[in-house]
Amino acid sequence: MEFNPIVPELYVSNIDKSLVFYKWLGFKVKYDRPEKRFAFIEREGGQIMLCERNGTWETAELAYPFGRGVNLEIGTENVEALYEKINSANYPIFEELSIAEYRQGNKVIQQQEFLIQDPDGFLLRFSSSN
Repeated sequence: MEFNPIVPELYVSNIDKSLVFYKWLGFKVKYDRPEKRFAFIEREGGQIMLCERNGTWETAELAYPFGRGVNLEIGTENVEALYEKINSANYPIFEELSIAEYRQGNKVIQQQEFLIQDPDGFLLRFSSSN
């Protein structure tokens, strides 16, 4: 297994609830340590570590929504299909599916994207480049 150079680790309030959610989104558990309430998950090359809060490495008080000020962009092949799956399940959409334009140097790229929050309030931005 190859590891990305940077892999965020999210402290979650309930690892079981988080795993159900992330598996529903198409993430697969690559490995876990159940005794430590930890899982390493992956979806289309995107990697995240989930760890149930245990009091270590917490730099400040955690309150919902976790991850304030951070959104995780997660590239996906078919953002429209994922959006429809989530929307048809009546899961709350933080920001509807839209076309966004971003400047990269001298050119402008377009991507489709939408945002949702996970059970702990982490902001997930699923995107697909056009």
